[in-house]
Amino acid sequence: MNGPVVGVGAVIVDAGRVLLVKRAHKPLKGEWSLPGGTVELGETLETAVAREVLEETGLTVQVGPVIEVFDRIEHVPGGAIERHYVIVDYLCRAVGGALVHGSDADDARWVAVGDLAAYRLTDKAITVINKGLALEAGDGQDIVNRDT
Repeated sequence: MNGPVVGVGAVIVDAGRVLLVKRAHKPLKGEWSLPGGTVELGETLETAVAREVLEETGLTVQVGPVIEVFDRIEHVPGGAIERHYVIVDYLCRAVGGALVHGSDADDARWVAVGDLAAYRLTDKAITVINKGLALEAGDGQDIVNRDT
């Protein structure tokens, strides 16, 4: 591994729902998560998140503010680092297109906030969704319950 890979993600909300994708590839293959992926050479972060959302969901988005920047460091057995991602998550709004999963996703769907626990999202995804929903609502309250 030469160094960290820059990734982007999107919290896309609409009428009490959040857009999720079921990952078709590593990392998180087979898991539900937020749309996103890696930034290509020469691509801005905002362009990358809009492209990744379009590729995975068929939706065009208006890219809003940054929600959070964080590291995802994955280790192999024995402790060596397998992958290191630096991820920038944005709050986005769908402005066009039709929801259909692309080649990087096995499924894509709008999920009511109250139903998110059934999708077994990572703790980090729940944290980012809560921050995005709070940013959208203009407050700092957690909306998604981790334990239901």
